[in-house]
Amino acid sequence: MSTLLAGAVSAGSQSLDFSVAQKITVIVLCALTAFISHLALAVFNDGVRPFMLDFIQGRSTRNATTAVSFGLSAGFIFGLGAPMALSTGVLNPWLLFLPTDVLGILSPKKWIAPLLGGAWGAVVIFGLNGANDVAHELPVDFLTAMQQMATPILFLFTLFPVLAITRQFGRLRGGIAGVVELALVIMTMKLWPDVFPGAAAMAVGVVMLIGFAIAKDVHQRRADREKATETGEEASTSEVPDDDPMHSLFSASAARLRRHLPLFMVLGAGVCLLAQMHVFGGGEATSFLIAKGDYSGAAQVDFYRVFGFIPLIATTALASGAYAIAGFTFVYPIGYLLPSPWLALLAGAVVFALEVLALSWIGKMLGKLPSVRDSSEHLRSAISESLWLAILFGSLMAANTMGGGLGILIVGGLYLLNEAMGRVVVRMAAAPAAVLVGGVVLNLLYWLDLFTPVKS
Repeated sequence: MSTLLAGAVSAGSQSLDFSVAQKITVIVLCALTAFISHLALAVFNDGVRPFMLDFIQGRSTRNATTAVSFGLSAGFIFGLGAPMALSTGVLNPWLLFLPTDVLGILSPKKWIAPLLGGAWGAVVIFGLNGANDVAHELPVDFLTAMQQMATPILFLFTLFPVLAITRQFGRLRGGIAGVVELALVIMTMKLWPDVFPGAAAMAVGVVMLIGFAIAKDVHQRRADREKATETGEEASTSEVPDDDPMHSLFSASAARLRRHLPLFMVLGAGVCLLAQMHVFGGGEATSFLIAKGDYSGAAQVDFYRVFGFIPLIATTALASGAYAIAGFTFVYPIGYLLPSPWLALLAGAVVFALEVLALSWIGKMLGKLPSVRDSSEHLRSAISESLWLAILFGSLMAANTMGGGLGILIVGGLYLLNEAMGRVVVRMAAAPAAVLVGGVVLNLLYWLDLFTPVKS
């Protein structure tokens, strides 16, 4: 256990100094994602995807869609993506792919989009390292302080299946899941101190949630058949009629994505390759695990997250005709574990091909399993809630590390002010953004001889 905590706390000590191959990969991938976004084939922001149908069908202008994308992405880019990259030394999708969403949609010409995306990739890989070096030379090193976020994120994130089970299936099953997860965390810490303690707990929690959901759907279908038999009526199959407008829309969207299958295979290969290089983490907890070299733990965390997003990504893709830049995100854990970049390229291309080809089938299956579909919504909500608390708590720990009570006052005050102002910065990103602003303020106070840095 001490090894895990030591690795997590030292995560931010990694330098954002990339090899030539890593730099080229980031720049080319950012160029590619901006190009795909320009074509309205895929975006990373799940909130933007529903707006893409109007853009594709010409009912919304490029400028209006760009404004929506920027408005929904800016807080995550500067409040979460940049702070997480600086504090862990690991790139993340909010920093790379949200800006290329905006730049791709903004671009007036097809050939300009990859230039803008590539330029952003260059800014990230060359600019972050300089900012990282400068920040570590300041009297109040707020980036090192932000490493305090690691422990709350890693451990509180473990509880998201418990929250989802409680919300969907009640207190009793939620309480049982909580006890099981706690026992597994304690057992892992005791027997396998070098293994991420939340891995087994999250696995069992997600399996319990899916098991409860499938059991409910199976029981409901059986009850419907029995009732239909008694009344002499045909049981409902929850099938969508072929002449239903949504069925036609889903079919057209799936066909549109399949027509561009080669381009999606290239995209999948690129994302998987970036993950295989171990300079990229798909989530908050994953970034810290990648930073400490726990690629197996990172793969497990991102694999469990997939189940919360498959229904959302599949349904919004079928409804809008725009897929997700990272697909169902299976390419993240696969990339972390593969030993060779060539294998990553091949695996990423194959995985994306299978995902795009299976979209229609997945949509039909989700229509037959309403409880499973509901479970994904509860999982997403639970992931957001657990991470929000972890990030807030970790940010206050960082504030205390860099400025004691004054640091907590400034960072906590900025967070509360953001809440009072109607969340100008999205809630998830508000606390890390407050740490960055608080760090700047404390350094200014030091230079004005009004503050003495807290001794570590």
